[in-house]
Amino acid sequence: MDALILSCSTGGGHNAAANAVREAMERLGHHATVMDLYRLAGHDLDRKVGNSYVKIAQRTPRLFGVIYKLGDEVRKIPGHSPVYAINKPMRKKVQAFLETHRYDVVLMTHPFPGEILAYAKKKGVPVPPRIYIATDYVCTPFTEETGCEAFITPAQVLNQDFIRRGIPEERLFPAGIPVRQAFGQAISREEAVSALGLDPGKRYLLLSGGSIGGGLIQRTMAVLTSYLAAHPDSHLIVICGNNWRLLEKAQALYGEDPHVTLLGTTDRMALYMKASDAFLSKPGGLSSTEAAVSSTPLIHISPIPGCENMNMSFFQFHGMSLAVGDQLDRLPEVLNSLRDPAVVSRMQANQRAYTNPHAAEDICHLAEQMAGAADDPSADV
Repeated sequence: MDALILSCSTGGGHNAAANAVREAMERLGHHATVMDLYRLAGHDLDRKVGNSYVKIAQRTPRLFGVIYKLGDEVRKIPGHSPVYAINKPMRKKVQAFLETHRYDVVLMTHPFPGEILAYAKKKGVPVPPRIYIATDYVCTPFTEETGCEAFITPAQVLNQDFIRRGIPEERLFPAGIPVRQAFGQAISREEAVSALGLDPGKRYLLLSGGSIGGGLIQRTMAVLTSYLAAHPDSHLIVICGNNWRLLEKAQALYGEDPHVTLLGTTDRMALYMKASDAFLSKPGGLSSTEAAVSSTPLIHISPIPGCENMNMSFFQFHGMSLAVGDQLDRLPEVLNSLRDPAVVSRMQANQRAYTNPHAAEDICHLAEQMAGAADDPSADV
């Protein structure tokens, strides 16, 4: 099977999910290509779209919340959204690409490429079977406009949210959000600590704002360094992602602190999670799922308004995380509660109950069925 996996660089989660599926495809003997469809437009459009999102999310998260809310209101109006209209000019580029590149199935982790393909199909362009993969614990705006033949939802209990947006129930497959295999591997905390060269006698607190280094990371660090002073058995590891301004500021303030380790990006996130006694992060859909699949105690902080509020609510309601949001002064109390093995055990049990470590493989198996059905019109997916 030859699969095309479409992402969009509006945050690292969409790309992470796409690459998790690609990784699974290759393990199963298939070929998969991951790309940002805006790349076809030239003029660095893919990079410009991604950078616009990152700047808003990093510097003016409240504005992002307003934009998200507007999108949620627009979807209530009959007809297609302005976003759908904006994506129409991409149709000819996509048509030319699909005519020269043959794929058995198309998967997507963002609505934008889905809207482009929906319009192309409406105009008679032959489009392979399409699978939409949700990367947040909510049916985000414009998901329904993609018109895909299948939609991967994060959990069965969320299917109703997709149905009320007009997506037929028979097209919903609650396989979960896909994460890389490394997050689900059976590696003990001790093994992870050893692999990273960390001190086995320390309790590790892992702080991250996702690939964009978003959220109130500097304010959180100020609270946590005070906590570290009162708890010398703890050590803070901060992942700044691609936010180099954040890394530079953090180095200036905490670079000489022996209780703090500062990193930019890392390809060992799974190991850091497994080595940590608590993971503090804004509630991105992917990072939250990675923590849950890793059975890492999770504390949600400073959501970017919009879908991250819904992610935090889902995790908190189902006992998969502890949430402080912007109330960072609550962190010492919450961190101390995670010293209780019973609290951690309950959270880990809930994380196992509501996530699927094999989501990527299950999505691949669905793709195999759909690709086969496309070859055999009599087949039933």
